[in-house]
Amino acid sequence: MSLKLVRALRVNSSPVIAFAGAGGKTTAMFQAARQSKPPVIVTATTHLGTWQIPFADKHITAESPASLKRLELESDGVILVTGGFDGDRTKPIDGQTLNWLQQFCGDHSIPLLIEADGARQKPLKAWAEHEPPIPPFADLVVQVVGLAGLGKSLNDEYVHRHEIFSRLSGLNIGESITPDALTRVLTHAQGGLKNIPAQARRVMVLNQADTSELQATAHGLIPSLLSNFHSVIVSSLKREKIWAVHEPVAGVILAAGESARYGQPKQLLDWKGKPFVRAVAITALKAGLSPVIVVTGANAEQVELALKDLNVIIVRNDDWKSGQAGSIKAAILSITSPPASTSVATLPPLSAMQKKRMNAGGAIFLLVDQPQVTTSILRALVEKHAEGLYPVVAPMVMDRRANPVLFDRDTFNDLLTLEGDVGGRAIFHKHRVEYLPWHDDRLLLDVDTPEIYRRLISDDSL
Repeated sequence: MSLKLVRALRVNSSPVIAFAGAGGKTTAMFQAARQSKPPVIVTATTHLGTWQIPFADKHITAESPASLKRLELESDGVILVTGGFDGDRTKPIDGQTLNWLQQFCGDHSIPLLIEADGARQKPLKAWAEHEPPIPPFADLVVQVVGLAGLGKSLNDEYVHRHEIFSRLSGLNIGESITPDALTRVLTHAQGGLKNIPAQARRVMVLNQADTSELQATAHGLIPSLLSNFHSVIVSSLKREKIWAVHEPVAGVILAAGESARYGQPKQLLDWKGKPFVRAVAITALKAGLSPVIVVTGANAEQVELALKDLNVIIVRNDDWKSGQAGSIKAAILSITSPPASTSVATLPPLSAMQKKRMNAGGAIFLLVDQPQVTTSILRALVEKHAEGLYPVVAPMVMDRRANPVLFDRDTFNDLLTLEGDVGGRAIFHKHRVEYLPWHDDRLLLDVDTPEIYRRLISDDSL
């Protein structure tokens, strides 16, 4: 089953979503409306073309809140509410009417989708002083951009308000629009970030990725855009195709155990001149996992000292003796909202953007006694998850499930119910597991005994 836009946006039951930008904004809005549980109310704080009216099942013109008394919830479809007509366009609704709609939708748990920008059907745009009119109560802001504008000449044919685009991008009028120039506009405070409410979740949709070349180009934009947006979606919306959803994925290193059977702290065993825990943390950081969380417990001071100067979050699990479930829960709570009862230290302090990234789309759980895990498998798990936002992604090696395993954010509540000495596989029966074929049998090896450790460090291929 292909990934739907509402799933890619991680839409909750009754959100207020504002759509801005160009290159598929209207398509995105009505596609999300059709994929939501009806009824759904769609409106606009900008002009709409009258050609957009048939996308809805019902159209109501409202000059004031009083005009909406005829709004009937028995409708099973998409209800479009606009101002009156202005030639071949509809007028935006006024502030009072918008506030009434927000209250009405909230009271009745109805999604409210708002077109909050205009682009005159061009793939790219920049923003005048009064744009975009995003309401301050939006829960989610979806910024849409049309990749069909890349490589085109910077002029009025392809870019709405091309003079402003020129100033924000650093390109001269008539020059070819490059990915770097587009990124500068999309991440500019007066560009793609303009007027987004502080509390709103930000999603970038790189639309019109209709060729493999444009999909590759979109992939190259991801790192810069994820520094400013909570997620980046690569799509071909007219084909109703979501190619990928890129979100920060946390790395969780479980390093709280006592290693009683082994006889000494496995976290501190040597791996190529580094303690196990440090080696695993460096691999997670190099793979781009963010944030990287290390859960400590037994021998906490020594383990944490081994992580000195690394940009990781340390979560101390004082109840480590109760089993692995306690460490998993401590990590999940630190990703979502660090509780007062959890000791959280950062080395060094995280930036504001890194704190924002704690709203991760998933987490990869790494075992501290698997220092041989590579950046390749971690990146492959993240890419596989991006293809479909699968609940669980696990490597499959020689017909055996291996570690590490990625858990989507939607599984976090179930992980918080774990008790005792059990791991994440205890919730596999509740969620679809997507297996990633992998041909490195070293993933099946963890250091449970000194003999396995000697085998590990003597393997010339590692």
